[in-house]
Amino acid sequence: MASASLAQLTAGCDRLLRTSAFTDYDGACNGLQVANAGRVMRLAAAVDAGLATVKLAVAARADLLLVHHGLFWSVRQPWTGSNYALLRLLLENNLAVYSSHLPLDAHPRFGNNAQLCAALGLKLRRPFFPCKGQPIGFEVHARIARSELGRRLQHALGGEMKLIPGGPTVCRRIGVVTGGAGNELRQAAEAGLDTFITGEGAHWTYTVAEELGLNVFYGGHYATETFGVKALAAQLSRKFKVPWTFLDHPTGL
Repeated sequence: MASASLAQLTAGCDRLLRTSAFTDYDGACNGLQVANAGRVMRLAAAVDAGLATVKLAVAARADLLLVHHGLFWSVRQPWTGSNYALLRLLLENNLAVYSSHLPLDAHPRFGNNAQLCAALGLKLRRPFFPCKGQPIGFEVHARIARSELGRRLQHALGGEMKLIPGGPTVCRRIGVVTGGAGNELRQAAEAGLDTFITGEGAHWTYTVAEELGLNVFYGGHYATETFGVKALAAQLSRKFKVPWTFLDHPTGL
């Protein structure tokens, strides 16, 4: 079976995603988070790194787990209990972990937002929604019925979505920011959007969307962020000639 150098593969990821150019949240720790013995014969991709997805990666006989949300969003010490179980599983199974948060959101081809736009048939997009000094989402000028956009989103996600119908029935300026951008509706409205697609938002955002005259589609934090890791893993598989698999572990959130 073909294999690739872990160092070359992860360095390629860093270059492709421009990892060093991004400031991110402290817990993101973009890049290689856990090393292995140095070779990769099988890739696995998942949205979140945790004990459950590590077990899935081990079952898939992966050598490298690519994730959007890495291991260090919350405190990981001391290395006891479930933390010890996680560490032991990684080391005993020679499993490396690579994480990319905002760089993967923002990538113009393989990122979550670019991939979701493509799945929705939204073209001629331009960067939008600065976060930590870099635009991570995309804005599209279009003319599409709100109901049709909802159908496309439901099809792309393979499940239900929620709509706040605060804006016009025909969408002309659409913003896409996957994940948890629902608290930033004012930023979307101030940018001149009439429709905003993201993953999740709090209860109070319903009233805010109505007052701002903004359509808001909530597709789920998890569901909207499956796109980037799949696209990244597929690209690495093509380049380094190693197979890959997606580990679906939905949160329903």
